[in-house]
Amino acid sequence: MGARVSVVGVGADGWEGLAPASREVVLRADVLLGGHRHLQLVPPSSAVRESWPSPLLPSLPGLLERYDGQQVVVLASGDPLVSGIATEIIALLGSSRVEVHPAPSSVSLARARLGWSAESSDVVTLVGRDPDALRRYFSPGRRLLVLSSDGSTPFMVAAMLVQEEYGDSRLTVLGDLGSDAESRTEGTATGWRMASAPPLNIVGVEVVAGPKTRVLATVPGLPDDAFDHDGQITKRDLRAVALSRLAPTPGELLWDVGAGAGSVAVEWMRTDPRCRAVAVEADAERAERIGRNARRLGVPRLDVRHGSAPTALADLPVPDAVFVGGAATEPGVLETCWDRLRPGGRLVAHAVTRETESVLTSWHDRVGGELTRVSLEHAEPLGSFTGWRPARAIVQWAVLR
Repeated sequence: MGARVSVVGVGADGWEGLAPASREVVLRADVLLGGHRHLQLVPPSSAVRESWPSPLLPSLPGLLERYDGQQVVVLASGDPLVSGIATEIIALLGSSRVEVHPAPSSVSLARARLGWSAESSDVVTLVGRDPDALRRYFSPGRRLLVLSSDGSTPFMVAAMLVQEEYGDSRLTVLGDLGSDAESRTEGTATGWRMASAPPLNIVGVEVVAGPKTRVLATVPGLPDDAFDHDGQITKRDLRAVALSRLAPTPGELLWDVGAGAGSVAVEWMRTDPRCRAVAVEADAERAERIGRNARRLGVPRLDVRHGSAPTALADLPVPDAVFVGGAATEPGVLETCWDRLRPGGRLVAHAVTRETESVLTSWHDRVGGELTRVSLEHAEPLGSFTGWRPARAIVQWAVLR
């Protein structure tokens, strides 16, 4: 496809609210694409009009290809780059082929109504997303702008806050922003009774912790009991040490091999919502448990693979970082991880047995890196006094590809 595609944002005030330049783009179109509601907002013209098919994303490449060479204009809500269709079209065609004409987004309007600055609030979309992703953002003092999937979203958000003991949090539901029917409803999560809001709404949340709220940070080192586990878990302090060397960066992909409870993969993804991870676990019950941990801790996009390494690694995308917490002695596991790791990627492996330590030492001799022995001691009651109880030492091998 060679022609440019224009994406025009339309506010709740419709055609009358469009800037003159955006109107001109729409009137010149050979083809208008968009939702039925958006197509109804613009005046009649000679352009071909086609509503979005369902499901949209799988059909989008073919739809754009069908109108190759024509002046295609896509109609979208508000700012098409705020959880909008323009993002998908740019991913397909490249930014040089897509022209975006934004209108004020619902996020901008919500901030204006609430008096919240952009730098003091976080935007979380639940449109087409797993709502458990919202849990990652629950921390005292945070301001959230939640893009609702439908009218039931505010009630669900309130129930989730209560479940996580943030019931004193304040909710403001802004419906039909920018239209004559604009509405505003306020209350606490605990006292929320509004079962259904306007279908087009955004939820402002001022997160307030209660006296019994368990606050979970997004920096690595969550308490071990934040995870459901059967003892097969990389413990808190060792996990923090491992993640400091894995060095998660937004958008990067981690393989967590022999994941156990999935704690390393979960904490990798909690550092930034753009981080991705695959947890590979041979035990079926543990693999299921990893999925539960991921949902409860706000990273439901964690890709859990039930299977044994190295076979289960064969079809995975190229990783930016690899953690081997188990199975390092299995033939081919470290070889596969090392061979598939991208140049500049990081690999970290832990050993608690002499046999695994021997394997890591051998790899260190071959390709270099950093060998570290980590020993921890915890203060515990000793009769009427307190003594130090040593934990089992581990050997960590960390290396840059």
